[in-house]
Amino acid sequence: MASSTVRPETQDRSAEQDVARRLLDSAAKLSYDPATEVDWDTPLDKDFHGASPEWSTLYGTSYWGELTDAQRKELTRQEAASVASTGIWFEMILQQMVLRDMYAKDPTSPRFQWALTEIADECRHSIMFARGAAKLGAPAYRPRRAVVELGRAFKTLAFGEAAYAAILVAEEVLDVMQRDWMRDERVAPFVRTINNIHVVEESRHMKFARDETRKRLRDAGPLRRQLNAFVIAIASYYIVTSMVNRNVYANAGLDTARALAEARANEHHKALMRSSCSGLMDFLASARLLTRPALFFYKRAHLI
Repeated sequence: MASSTVRPETQDRSAEQDVARRLLDSAAKLSYDPATEVDWDTPLDKDFHGASPEWSTLYGTSYWGELTDAQRKELTRQEAASVASTGIWFEMILQQMVLRDMYAKDPTSPRFQWALTEIADECRHSIMFARGAAKLGAPAYRPRRAVVELGRAFKTLAFGEAAYAAILVAEEVLDVMQRDWMRDERVAPFVRTINNIHVVEESRHMKFARDETRKRLRDAGPLRRQLNAFVIAIASYYIVTSMVNRNVYANAGLDTARALAEARANEHHKALMRSSCSGLMDFLASARLLTRPALFFYKRAHLI
């Protein structure tokens, strides 16, 4: 008599497709079009910040204490634009990694269709961030050339858990700060709308990235886990340390050398980053991706 027992791998595939179906249903019910949801027409009101002041890299320093209210607001606008530009850079990496992962897969499966939905979301987000940065009066901030080239290599070579866990790190760090900004009435209304859209839609992306990371690690041996933990940590370090471009200080009318020195020594900002990433670090620990070499980079980036 044939056994009616369902094999574990079949159950796993079924569960993965169920997750993808729920994400597709959620996207159908709650998604936004930034072209119409964001107020692009009202001129920039310089009485508002671009981000919550407490998230500024200089908040709590002696230099911050010397700045006028107008200078502080201009600095947070430039910093918010830099974060948005870094977001665009990584979203382009993300889209290519997901497309490569889905290449020649079953297009009728919910998982394939969800992946394309996520890519479509990221395309809209990148355009939204670009328009937002321009409205904040900022230039096109980009990571250092060496980091851009490392990103080029990463998007070409990273696969499996290395790709999805790095995606998760970038999304989680942005998510935490943007949840603060979208609720802060000191922040420009159009920026709050942008943050709200990104938080709502990225929550689905983070769910998918967590599930994919767990799935890819299910049968990973010690060597593979160690190697990928190291790769993820390096990618995370460069993502996080590229969020605020050094040119934001000059563009805000500040002394770049002094601002950089005080930002690097800013214990308030370091503590804020560590506390905001506690949930992310808990996930990486549960996935056994917080190896000793990986911890070195997370500590350098002040994520733990």
